[in-house]
Amino acid sequence: MSRRMQAAILYEPNQPLVIEEVTIGHPQAGEVLIKMAASGICHSDVNVVKGDEKQSLPVILGHEAAGYVEEVGAGVTHVKPGDRVAAGLWRSCGRCYYCETGLPNLCATSHVLDTETRIHDRNGMPIRRGMRVASWAEYAIIDQSQAVLVPKTMSLEVAALVGCGVITGVGAVINTAQVEVGSSVVVIGLGGVGINAVQAARIAGARHVVAIDLLDAKLQTASVFGATHTINPRSQDTVHFVKDLTGGRGADYVFLTVGNVHAITQGFDMIRKHGTAVLIGLVPDGTIVPIPANRIALREGRIIGSFLGSTRLSVAFPQLADLYAQGRLKLDELITATYPLDQINKAIAIVDQGEAVRNVIVF
Repeated sequence: MSRRMQAAILYEPNQPLVIEEVTIGHPQAGEVLIKMAASGICHSDVNVVKGDEKQSLPVILGHEAAGYVEEVGAGVTHVKPGDRVAAGLWRSCGRCYYCETGLPNLCATSHVLDTETRIHDRNGMPIRRGMRVASWAEYAIIDQSQAVLVPKTMSLEVAALVGCGVITGVGAVINTAQVEVGSSVVVIGLGGVGINAVQAARIAGARHVVAIDLLDAKLQTASVFGATHTINPRSQDTVHFVKDLTGGRGADYVFLTVGNVHAITQGFDMIRKHGTAVLIGLVPDGTIVPIPANRIALREGRIIGSFLGSTRLSVAFPQLADLYAQGRLKLDELITATYPLDQINKAIAIVDQGEAVRNVIVF
């Protein structure tokens, strides 16, 4: 028999979510049913709520999550009922070319949960699962590849943030770019991903960690997480600042966490010859970024992408948990406030206004 649960449902873009009772079925082969304990509010979800990113409706959003395994489907062996787990954003089959070559974040296999839902409203109509988790509800069904055990030393509120914002920001620095000790690093955009890129650069031993954002409060937060310099573009020329700081050369690495054409072109202007601009934030489909080809060739400028931090969840999560336990990775400080599910619209509004690093829904 299906379980009843409370869920926050988006029926129309740019309208408040509606809290109502729905049903969720049992996990099928290779799937895990999680009873939610905590779910973060990521800007990717907020963009869907605002209508800036398209999503079939009605939908349950939320993808940064942690909780307890309630039930597992056939063939699931690495987690069992009662286990504390975090949910990662991306599924992986473990068998395709990308999975077998160490890039499960780029898995090319279609999954049943990409097209099917186990959630229905009171009239039996299907409710779509957004962001591959649908964690703004009391329960969620995910593929087993998305579930990772959480050590007892880590709270589930903290663990909820690791599967997206932390892994994406830290992974971009450590895995995708492989920042070296003594490097000059710039991070443009200081949301949850950007703040974690800042602290990853600190952990990697960067000499300069320049944090750039339009909000002074976020610049202050970046200093706590390891930024050596902070700049607000409203009051200072960011390209000149970075060039002056690096003896006229430019930064070794620039990480762009915002999907903004102007920011991307400025970021490329900040890198030195043979430097690297890393694109993390997504722009609308079809967007063209005007960077002259000769500037790329003659300066050996490199522009690379980073999706979910080029991360293998099963490997990265224990490593990040160890860094957290050692006090080297700040996670508690990412949580601005916690809210019950019935206050989710308030929590979303605060995130949208730029007044929170991460708000977390607790169950």
